[in-house]
Amino acid sequence: MPMRKSAVPCCAPVLDGRLEPASADELAGIFRALGDPGRLRLLSFLASQPNGEACVCNLTEPLGLSQPTVSHHLKVLTDANLLERERRGTWIYYRLRLARLEELCGTLVPPKRLAKAMQRRASGGRE
Repeated sequence: MPMRKSAVPCCAPVLDGRLEPASADELAGIFRALGDPGRLRLLSFLASQPNGEACVCNLTEPLGLSQPTVSHHLKVLTDANLLERERRGTWIYYRLRLARLEELCGTLVPPKRLAKAMQRRASGGRE
């Protein structure tokens, strides 16, 4: 007697939401920009400033990096659309692009229903 295949799938269906190739390429570029400790420190330093910005002249000493290195990192982060810059006289001020960072975080946050299921699983099914 032949065995019948079960109509019950072995696992839950894959989520419908997924990155399109162009979006994945763009995000990979951003994550490459974030993949350097010096750049992460720059972002952290800017985020910690009272007004959320700093002049390029104020970034070298606290980070212990040379001016050319800081300039290179700032260019990479600006090209990745994570920073915006504003010239004031002879000085250039940098600040975080908060909307871009929120968008980036949003791509990594699972939907609420999945997050709840993951929390239940992590707690051993207890709520």
